[in-house]
Amino acid sequence: MRSVESDWSNDATLRAIVECMLPADGFPSGTEAGVVEFIAGQFVTDRSDRMRALAAAIDAIGAEASATRGVPFERMAQPEQDELLRTLASGDGLVEAIDLLALLCAEGYYAARGADGSGPAGWAATGFRVLPAGAEWPGPEEVVAPTIAFDEAAERYDAVIVGAGAGGAAAAQVLAEAGMSVLLVERGESLSSEELPLDLLRSERSISGLPTRTGADPMGDPRVIETSTGRQTVYPPDPRWSANAMAVGGGTRVFGAQTWRFSPEDFRMASTYGVPDGSSLADWPISYDDLEPWYDRAERELGVSGEQGHDRFAGPRARDYPMPPQAQTLDGSVLATGAVRLGMRTGPVPLAINSVPHNGRPACVRCALCVGYACHAAAKNGSFNTALPRAITTGRCAMLTRVTAERILTDAAGAAVGVSVVALVAGEVRRREVFADRIVVAAGAIETARLLLNSAHGREPDGLGNAHDQVGRNLQAHVYAGAVSLFDEVVQDGLGPGPSISSTDFRHNVPGIIGGGMIANDFVPTPLNVWHTLSTLGVIDRFGADSKRGMRELLSRMLMVFGPVQEIPNPESRVRVDPEVRDRFGSPVALLSGDIHPEDRRAANMLADRAAEWLEASGAARVFRMNADERPEGPSGGQHQAGTCRMGDDPSTSVTDRWGRVWGHPNVLIADGSVHVTNGGVNPVLTIMALAYRNATKLAEEWRAEAG
Repeated sequence: MRSVESDWSNDATLRAIVECMLPADGFPSGTEAGVVEFIAGQFVTDRSDRMRALAAAIDAIGAEASATRGVPFERMAQPEQDELLRTLASGDGLVEAIDLLALLCAEGYYAARGADGSGPAGWAATGFRVLPAGAEWPGPEEVVAPTIAFDEAAERYDAVIVGAGAGGAAAAQVLAEAGMSVLLVERGESLSSEELPLDLLRSERSISGLPTRTGADPMGDPRVIETSTGRQTVYPPDPRWSANAMAVGGGTRVFGAQTWRFSPEDFRMASTYGVPDGSSLADWPISYDDLEPWYDRAERELGVSGEQGHDRFAGPRARDYPMPPQAQTLDGSVLATGAVRLGMRTGPVPLAINSVPHNGRPACVRCALCVGYACHAAAKNGSFNTALPRAITTGRCAMLTRVTAERILTDAAGAAVGVSVVALVAGEVRRREVFADRIVVAAGAIETARLLLNSAHGREPDGLGNAHDQVGRNLQAHVYAGAVSLFDEVVQDGLGPGPSISSTDFRHNVPGIIGGGMIANDFVPTPLNVWHTLSTLGVIDRFGADSKRGMRELLSRMLMVFGPVQEIPNPESRVRVDPEVRDRFGSPVALLSGDIHPEDRRAANMLADRAAEWLEASGAARVFRMNADERPEGPSGGQHQAGTCRMGDDPSTSVTDRWGRVWGHPNVLIADGSVHVTNGGVNPVLTIMALAYRNATKLAEEWRAEAG
């Protein structure tokens, strides 16, 4: 049996398998397109068990051919090769290996760039292109770099902020502009667009499972998942790890930029619907009206394109959006006709993407790669290019990157006095303590809860602010629901940035449903994701001539409608710290357990029904509804995580007060989605930033008052 170290680029059996799975048909075959070299490269870079199993499987396929056909696999006629692979794929021993071979062939053909940087062969075959005809990328955008090295941080600051994402950067802007000295600590890197290439294999939207530049350490940052079947240690980028992008800008560095406001009903869910059994559904301690001025500020600070008047559950607003909406796409126009037939109200999706030149940055060039990717047009607006530069410009905000906060420090009386940080400097693990009068935690709902739990001390043995066992509970995110469809005619023009038509008719007031959600057309379908979707649905084969033909014919005729469901908080869906598993620095890792509430599945199935009806009314020839009942057991945390440090007026049922201050620690502020009592039926980033602006302003006012 050969090892993964073998020279697979010249392996006759592998070359024949690739040629069989991706045969020549007027477009390059797999071997002509360099797929063999791509897979051989995976053997070099991926030394995991899956590649060792794949090496054994290739030998097994060759042995099976010799045993049953009397000739090596590469000497069989291609129809016989195809028959043998399909026979083996329907058995017991090689199903997973052949499925992996099909996936690697698809990755090499539809996603992997050539050695010379040329686009994948599958792009030309399917008509996919990144830039519209005649469009060009503008010059590179400026990137805010770390301002100091690890050893250069001062011993004391007015405030230390953990996390440079949406909330952390907004808080840094407020505090620095108020005159405070601020240290911003970010565990990720400050990455330029050139360092985040438009790589379909290594993006936050990829199905490949390969590590990304905005992901956690793939070996040094495990988490533990606990379900009814037991406990399992998982590593990024396993979807069960529930990743948020870890980089300067956080998720806003690579997000799809949907910037919705929560509706007034979202702040009073318990009063509107009651409290379902097994849930911890509650009203927020603040209202939409309390947050409206801060929504307005967040929209101005970011730059949002949109249009008011179409959302029947939208709260009142002081001003219109800063920019007009993005242009309609072809699939959006198709859906508009179906909405008219159904009597649905629709409108543009609010996006933190420039529809016109704004704040010194250009308008969107309408490329096909948006969500999951850095914007190479510098037209996407996130905390990394808005709030953060404004904080740094004051001269009062220092930023450290690639530095992890291990625990919040406390004094003998149990008061929070600083943060212990750790970093790998020149290959050496280095630690130090930084002291501050105020501490802001904005590390994301999972890591924020983990930090508080790992900050246990004599007076709070179960974790900082956790006297009532509330830290880490109520983990929620967004279950996504919707439908996939195929049309007889072309419905994709390949123009970004993505969602251009939405309906919020089902956010509330749906009989028998608690809450609901928004649905919209999806982002531009990319070839690898289309292959995965259609082959999973059984519309196309996973390999062979029919698979290639299906991709050519169907990519431009596929249309998806999806949206997030407002989840019902569940106290047993939670974050704890594992008693045994440690990260690369020796800190206890996050232990995720629980499941979504049964009402979430009901709401998701409702939203999938509405999406399917919309597609059918728009003329779809075939519609595939996504069944939420098939979602595997486990907590929801991979999309828009929230809730683990919820705000409230009662310390026994919440972690922070209505200003985001941890009970018992008025100098510790939570400034991310952790404080959300409920997470809305829309994307929550604008709410995170609005709350950060509001609550950090309160913190700055208190600092000024104390300073005299």
